[in-house]
Amino acid sequence: MPPPPLIDRFGRPHTSLRLSVTDRCNIRCLYCMPAADVQFVPRAELLTFEEIHRVVRVAAGLGICKVRVTGGEPLVRHGLPQLIRNLDQIDQLTDLALTTNGLLLAEQAESLRQAGLRRLNISLDTLEEATFEKISLRPGLDRVLEGIFAARRAGFDEIRLNALALHGLNEKDIVPLGQFARQHQLELRFIEFMPLDAAGQWHSGQVLYGATVRRRLEKAFGPLLPCPRKDPSQPAVDYQFADGKGQIGFICSVSEPFCDRCNRLRLTAEGQIRNCLFGNAEWDARTLLRGGADDWQLADLFRSAVAAKKAGHGIDTEDFVRPQRAMYQIGG
Repeated sequence: MPPPPLIDRFGRPHTSLRLSVTDRCNIRCLYCMPAADVQFVPRAELLTFEEIHRVVRVAAGLGICKVRVTGGEPLVRHGLPQLIRNLDQIDQLTDLALTTNGLLLAEQAESLRQAGLRRLNISLDTLEEATFEKISLRPGLDRVLEGIFAARRAGFDEIRLNALALHGLNEKDIVPLGQFARQHQLELRFIEFMPLDAAGQWHSGQVLYGATVRRRLEKAFGPLLPCPRKDPSQPAVDYQFADGKGQIGFICSVSEPFCDRCNRLRLTAEGQIRNCLFGNAEWDARTLLRGGADDWQLADLFRSAVAAKKAGHGIDTEDFVRPQRAMYQIGG
């Protein structure tokens, strides 16, 4: 008899796992990491690939069928294609994807595709090097673009560009990014700035709302037509350009929360299960893994995390408490 699925007290089934493999990164985006003196998790405390595979296998037995590998920057984790290959062999998984900043993608795209990776999300907030360095505090836009085109050559047929919209910083890039995506037949998604910056200085005035971005795109390219949802629990609201040249989406976590249909869990690089990106509660899988626990105990840990999930993240409420961790420590 199969174990019961992961359904929380609000009736939301959980089928998606965000899997962080490292908190390290080769850039320092201001919306994610501190500029200097970053305290990374000691390598011995990171889950091994064998431990990650076991956790995912147990989660898959509970109904998890989609896995997205994240970081930090996942491509800095040595030997990542081997982990992808191992995860791809888990029968219940129907979707295996990865989010990257793209700087190391040109060198690894081919090996990742051969290992079984199916989809890529690549961060691209600007098409100007000067703005890239203001956001990431490091050079490298040319390497990101090279990585995008290398992924196309490697055979990835679903490549999505993620642009985080920042008021007063990359507003001028909205239309050029839209044009770039249309020109190269890539899907583009704009993401609202969320309170997960390491400096803890987020405020709502920095958020460039999805509705504002959409109006600017429509002024440049004409009407955006709503697309049917491929997945009811997807975070993005997708639109089609009226001339048929591409698709664009908006993830409006701040202005239009989608908590009522959230189907995600997260596993941090050091083995903590989280039931909400904006929560502070964690369930310690690493201690179980290294303490001789069996698979049933790991499964119960997932059930406990799901059972404790709240109705929503509460960003728009007075009693909202910022997460104690920044994005790079949780997993994007």
